[in-house]
Amino acid sequence: MLRVLTLSAAVCLPGFAMAQEAVTATGGELRVLDKLTGEVTDLKLQNGEIATLGFLSVTLNECRYPAANPSGDAFIEIMVTYRDDPEPLFDGWMLASSPALEAMDHARYDVWALRCITS
Repeated sequence: MLRVLTLSAAVCLPGFAMAQEAVTATGGELRVLDKLTGEVTDLKLQNGEIATLGFLSVTLNECRYPAANPSGDAFIEIMVTYRDDPEPLFDGWMLASSPALEAMDHARYDVWALRCITS
């Protein structure tokens, strides 16, 4: 227990972790899985664009990537709604390399970030 506390304290110290500069892309790519039919759909969306698949609406708010590595990890901010429900299923950031970190929890659909559109 003491070892974990010591490590977490070290992580919080300034200069311990190097922050990467992020660049905002014009859009991003997402993958949607309909678990009922098994259909997989890839969406290429521009920032602010909305796509509708069946009962699902996906809004891409922003896509960011590391400035030093444009093909590197994507951070995508999305909002996902189901049917006419005013409460979103998901509203936040997804990390392409760690889809389970901030996963959308739905019985029928899975949505995850793939990459930013850099050109």
